[in-house]
Amino acid sequence: MHVSVIKTLRFHAIGAANNLLAAMVDNHVYWGNELGIDQRRITWRRGLDMNDRALRSIVNSLGGVANGFPREDGFDIVVASEVMAIFCLATDLNDLKRRLGNIIVAQTRGREAVRAEQIKAAGAMAVLLKDAIAPNLVQTLENNPAFIHGGPFANIAHGCNSVIATTTALKLADYVVTEAGFGADLGAEKFFDIKCRKAGLKPAAAVVVATVRALKMHGGVARDQLRAENVAALEAGFANLARHLENLRGFGVPAVVSVNRFSADTEAEHAKLKELCAAQGVEAVIADHWANGGEGAAALAETVVKVADRGGADFRVLYPDEMPLRDKIKTIAQKIYRARDIACDGAVESRLAELQKGGFGHFPVCIAKTQYSFSTDANAKGAPNDHVLGVREIRLSAGAEFIVAVCGEIMTMPGLPRAPAANSIDLTEDGRITGLF
Repeated sequence: MHVSVIKTLRFHAIGAANNLLAAMVDNHVYWGNELGIDQRRITWRRGLDMNDRALRSIVNSLGGVANGFPREDGFDIVVASEVMAIFCLATDLNDLKRRLGNIIVAQTRGREAVRAEQIKAAGAMAVLLKDAIAPNLVQTLENNPAFIHGGPFANIAHGCNSVIATTTALKLADYVVTEAGFGADLGAEKFFDIKCRKAGLKPAAAVVVATVRALKMHGGVARDQLRAENVAALEAGFANLARHLENLRGFGVPAVVSVNRFSADTEAEHAKLKELCAAQGVEAVIADHWANGGEGAAALAETVVKVADRGGADFRVLYPDEMPLRDKIKTIAQKIYRARDIACDGAVESRLAELQKGGFGHFPVCIAKTQYSFSTDANAKGAPNDHVLGVREIRLSAGAEFIVAVCGEIMTMPGLPRAPAANSIDLTEDGRITGLF
């Protein structure tokens, strides 16, 4: 028996808890500011489950004294909020409440940290999350059990479903399949270095999902040409997948490549991809589950079970807890992204030194970076080397117990594209929704 664990749902409760804390911080300042919060050093941001670039940087409390004290503020998308991370890393309700209370929302003029528990917000936040903390047990169309719980994105957050859902599944099944979002340089690294480190998990195998289309794009093919057979481009773009596989070997976890079949894929392209993976000592399996459901993924499942049962995993994290924060960022940049170095301006260096001195140096690091490249340049395809990882901002997630390094152009509040999906969504006269797919 196997159980799948998927990350989604509960966004409304998480957003409500996040914004309750924001409201209580401003309310505390309005009613006398007993804790002496320096309004210039309020770090807690509001959250919204909607891409909206206009809310990245705002000024709140305008309109006169009755509305509070104006200050700079901003929104993050809910999946990037610390409450989402806490929700997914907490082991039970008591641990959830403890972590919520440890959130640092501001500093005083004397640079003392002000936590959510001092604002008296942790209890009410925990109440909002009390029912949400229980994983949803659902079943697939083929009656297989699956837990759905949590939803941090791996490009701007730690990218893993909840610890509670995963550990529950491990008690109920022989095999548990879980997700670590986006590219393995982000999702897998954070799954290993944050979730597994914190929860004591030891994965037996990893599945790297690849497509012929993506590899051809990494090989230089334009998006509108991806349907045409191009074995040479696939071979050139394989450098990207090869690096992901090499990174997984560095964590001591054996891998299987799942090739999600698209209708335009050709037998020659599949054959070349299998050949290239075999040269890496990894089996590639063509997966047709999108078209054929469980039957289309049966060969993949059998291969993963075989690799897991072989017992070849020797799991290890990338860096030790005691490594300084700056060195942790540099280690990820060099060993996973193959960067030459990291670049931090004076403010970033000062913040890292402050956090190190403040007793947070043992925290793991969560990199926020584009998912489209190993570098911070989304257009740098393949397997770029010798680039520099520019660190733009450092954020402390004291409740989640990790440090966020915001790199390159990545935003924790995304914007909508030129043609958003909403353009195609409509409601017919008989109440039928169209345009979702």
